[in-house]
Amino acid sequence: MVLVTGGGTGLGKAIATEYARLGADIVVAGRKAEHLAAAREYLAGLGARTATATCDIREPAEIEAAFDAAVDTFGLPDVLINNAAANFPVPAEEMSPNAWRTVVDITLNGTYFCAREFARRHLAAGTPGSIVNIGASYAWTGGPGFAHSAAAKAGVKNMVETLAVEWGPYGIQVNGLVPGLFPHEDMTGDIKGNLARTHDKDPCQPAMRVGRVRELGWAATFLTSPYARFISGHTLVVDGANWQRRTLLNPTVVTVREQMGKRPFEP
Repeated sequence: MVLVTGGGTGLGKAIATEYARLGADIVVAGRKAEHLAAAREYLAGLGARTATATCDIREPAEIEAAFDAAVDTFGLPDVLINNAAANFPVPAEEMSPNAWRTVVDITLNGTYFCAREFARRHLAAGTPGSIVNIGASYAWTGGPGFAHSAAAKAGVKNMVETLAVEWGPYGIQVNGLVPGLFPHEDMTGDIKGNLARTHDKDPCQPAMRVGRVRELGWAATFLTSPYARFISGHTLVVDGANWQRRTLLNPTVVTVREQMGKRPFEP
């Protein structure tokens, strides 16, 4: 059985879809009831036994309740996909304390709280399990315009490496999965805006194409399959080598404010 946080839309839904195609029972956890209802109907249409749990991953008590619901319905999840996160573009000098706290709280703290709940239950039961944390390539490179998310995702990557060692002796593997550009109907407004400014996306990628959402699901199912049982503490980037792209000559620097169409900063 697979529990996917933030699995009601976007890439989380794409990952849940591939598990459903393989015959897994799915529990989708998220904050919005309408997204959960739509995901349940869609996944059930694929023939998967599906349940949902309303859950704000910033709240450990709600995570515990979501796991209780999953256990009552299908049993202890074998796989946890930590997909839920928060993000939006903003110059660092304009970021409010609340914006910083919210993104870090959801993306970093929420991921940890979910992983902790999953591990505690498997440790108590003496059973193996598999965790996949969804990351971002700017965990390595930094993310101008996304200081809050980049810092949180760097923490998520480090968490993969730390928890894999701590929980490995108990049969719990922990890996990361980083998506590249996978266009889908639930993309945020800033991503849609960036894509709209590029008339042809394929030549902008070393693979000469963007990703197909099913490919991310394939990577997730591989990482939690018997074929990858000896892989742990690793973060797999699925982006056609885009994050490693370099040019022979550096392009002209354009500030983040200019890229966002903002006027000079005024305190």
